[in-house]
Amino acid sequence: MILSDGEIIEYLNENKLIVTPMDETQLQPASIDIRLGNTFCVLDCEENKPVKLGSRVNYKAFTQEKYELLPGQFVLASSMEYISLPTDLAAFVEGRSSLGRMGLFIQNAAWVEPGFSGEITLELFNASKYAIELQAGYKIGQLIFAKTERNVLNPYSGKYQNQRGATGSREY
Repeated sequence: MILSDGEIIEYLNENKLIVTPMDETQLQPASIDIRLGNTFCVLDCEENKPVKLGSRVNYKAFTQEKYELLPGQFVLASSMEYISLPTDLAAFVEGRSSLGRMGLFIQNAAWVEPGFSGEITLELFNASKYAIELQAGYKIGQLIFAKTERNVLNPYSGKYQNQRGATGSREY
């Protein structure tokens, strides 16, 4: 079941769901808008060498309010919001259609497990032939909450728990 705005408000008011910072303009009929944070990171690998799956990958991390995403470029960014999900909610992260129509693809793994706490790392790709200026604080995506029938037995406690800022792969 997808939560409605009223159900989201109940979870927030009962402190079962935490989304901070947040204001009332972010609440939608069945989601919460998330905004772009100011931390970014890009792969920092040797040119012409493949990235090996399962190996440690280097990243160059930086903080800035604006970032120009070049055509064909990929960057990791963080959400401005820190979220904490209870053990009976999961969340989908969806990019905004209006931004996708300009060539900005927004992804994360599209799924946030019950029990997760942290900022969301967003995977951004510019599929257009024009640079796109990213601005911290801009509404970039939505969190859609799905209720489980029961509390999960094993809440998320993985390698990205409590992450802050754009976080590179920990696949190794």
